[in-house]
Amino acid sequence: MSDANHTPADGSGPEHKTSNFLRAIIERDLEQGSYASRRWAGTPGDGAHHGQGEPDPAKIRTRFPPEPNGYLHVGHAKSICLNFGLARDYGGVCHMRFDDTNPEKEEKEYVDSILDAVQWLGFGWESSFKGKTESHLYYASDYFDFMYRAAEALVQAGLAYVDEQTPEQMRASRGDFTTPGTDSPFRARSPEENLARFREMRDGRHADGAMVLRAKIDMASPNINLRDPAIYRIRRATHHNTGDRWCIYPMYTFAHPIEDALENITHSICTLEFEDQRPFYDWLLDKLAELGLLARPLPRQYEFARLNLTYVITSKRKLAQLVNEGHVSGWDDPRMPTIVGLRRRGYTPESIQLFAERIGVTKADSWIDYSTLEIALRDDLENKAHRGMAVLDPVRLVLTNWDEVMGAGHLEPCSLPALPHVAEGRTPPPAREFTIGREVWIEREDFAEVPPKGYKRLFPGNKVRLKGGFVVECTGCEKDADGRITAVLATVVPDTKSGTPGADAVKVKAAITWVGVADGVAAEVRLYDRLFTDAHPDAGGKDFKASLNPDSCRVITAYVEPSLAQAVPDQKFQFERHGYFVADRQDHAPGRPVFNRITGLKDSWGK
Repeated sequence: MSDANHTPADGSGPEHKTSNFLRAIIERDLEQGSYASRRWAGTPGDGAHHGQGEPDPAKIRTRFPPEPNGYLHVGHAKSICLNFGLARDYGGVCHMRFDDTNPEKEEKEYVDSILDAVQWLGFGWESSFKGKTESHLYYASDYFDFMYRAAEALVQAGLAYVDEQTPEQMRASRGDFTTPGTDSPFRARSPEENLARFREMRDGRHADGAMVLRAKIDMASPNINLRDPAIYRIRRATHHNTGDRWCIYPMYTFAHPIEDALENITHSICTLEFEDQRPFYDWLLDKLAELGLLARPLPRQYEFARLNLTYVITSKRKLAQLVNEGHVSGWDDPRMPTIVGLRRRGYTPESIQLFAERIGVTKADSWIDYSTLEIALRDDLENKAHRGMAVLDPVRLVLTNWDEVMGAGHLEPCSLPALPHVAEGRTPPPAREFTIGREVWIEREDFAEVPPKGYKRLFPGNKVRLKGGFVVECTGCEKDADGRITAVLATVVPDTKSGTPGADAVKVKAAITWVGVADGVAAEVRLYDRLFTDAHPDAGGKDFKASLNPDSCRVITAYVEPSLAQAVPDQKFQFERHGYFVADRQDHAPGRPVFNRITGLKDSWGK
C-alpha cells in the first residue's frame, strides 16, 4: 500500500492536477492554517484522546466511507480517486472507513471486495507516524460506544428526547415544505425521563420500532432535516462486527459526522444529495464540542456532483436485479459498471484515474458520455498494449502458387513489432514471431466478389499486402452449394516479403490482417458492447430492463496469432484493426484462450 505522505504537500509535483473548487478550498485552508492546531493521538478518539497526542502529521485528512452492502461501481471509483488523490496531493492521509451502521444489509463479502477494489485502483490507507507504519482502516461500528455516550450527553443536555409516536404519526407531524412541523407529545419530557427511557431502549426492554431517539432542534425549520431528526432506533439484528451486543443502532446522519470527528477528518467530501444534511452535520458536531466531547477545529462537509454516466445504471438495487434475474453472469460480468466488472472487462486502474481526472469535480449535475470512459482507456493502452493479429470472422485464403514459388509445405517466418511506438529511453519488447504458408485466415469482409466503389481489399485482379508478409493477387473464390464463399483464391507475388529488399517494388493500396492456418490458434472471443441501448435507461421511472441490449455479448470462435495464445490472464492487447482486448482473468487458460473485447479503436456507437 502506498504511503500518502510521499507526495509533495503543495500538489506541485510532476503529476500536478487540474484545479477545482475542492482544491481551492484545501489550498485556502492550508494557507490560513485552518487545521494547523489539530493533534493526533495515533488512533481515532474523542477530544480528550487527541488532546494527549502530537501535532497532526497529516496536513489534511479525507475519507472514503462506503457502506458494505454491495459491490462498488464506477461512481464510487470517482469518489475513491477524488478522496485518496486529494490526500496524496496535499501531504495528507485518506482513511478507508466502512460505514457499517446498518446490520441487516452488510456482509463480509462486500468488505473484502471493497478493499480489493481500492487497492486495485492504486490507493492504500497506510502512512508513517512517529517512525511507524500506521493503518487507517476503520469501521464505524468500532465507535458505537462513543456514539452512545454522545447520545446520552445530548439527552442530558436537553438536546435529544425519546419519541414513542408511531412512524405514521411522526411523518404526519413533520410537516412539509410549506407547512411547519408540530411538536411530538413526548418532546417536553425531562432529561431524566428521556435518559431512563433511552437506557431501556439500549437494554432491550422495548420492541423494534416502538420508539426512537430524536435530536431536539426546530420543528418549524425550513430545512425539514432539522425537524428533530431520528438519531437512534431499536433494531434486533446481528452485526457483522459487534454481533448481538447492541439492539439499538445509530442513524447514518448521526453516525457519519461523529465518525469524521473521531478520525480528525478535515474535509468530509460527499455527493450533492447530502447537501441538505450539512446543517445537521454542523449542528451535531458543534453541540458535542460545546459539551466537551470533541475538540475544535471540527470537520467540514463539502458536496460535489455525483457521476452520471450514459448507458449505465448505478442503483445497487437495480444492479442486484440484473444479477439475480440472470441478465448478466454476476457482479463481475464485463458489461456491469461495477469495479470488478470493469476490471474483468479489461479497464486499467490508470485509465479509470485518467477518466476521473478528465471529468473533473463540480457542484452542478451533468451527464458524462460513456465514450469519455472508453477514450481514457484507449489513451492509456495505446502505448502499453502489445499488438497482435486476430481474425474474428474467418475465411480461408489459399495461395495457389505457394508450393511452386516457396516450396511444398514451406512455412516462411515473419515478424512485426509488439509495440510500434516505444517511448524514448525504453527498451522495446521482443517482436512477435509467426509464419505464413499456403493457407491463411482472413476476415470475410476483406473479400468482395463484386467490389463496391472505393473498395481496396481483395477482389479478382486486385493486389493487397498481407501485413508483415507478402503481396498477393486475388484470382477468385470457391463456394458451397448454397453460394456461400468457402475460400478466397490468390497468388503470392515473389520477392515482396515485408522488410526485405524490393518488398515495395509492387505498389498496393491496402494491407490486411491475417493469421496463418499452420500456427494460428482458435480462441473464444467475447464481443462485449454496452448493456443498454438507451442512454438513460432508468430515467423518468422507465423500466430499465426494457432497453437491455440483446447484442451486448456475442461469443465467437476466432483465430489469433501465436503470440496472443501465450497471453496470461488479464493481459491487454490491441487486436490490429479490431480494438482492445484482454485475456479473461477468470476463464483464460493455457490451451483455452478466452479474450474479452474492452473497446473498439474508435467510438462507433450510434453512428
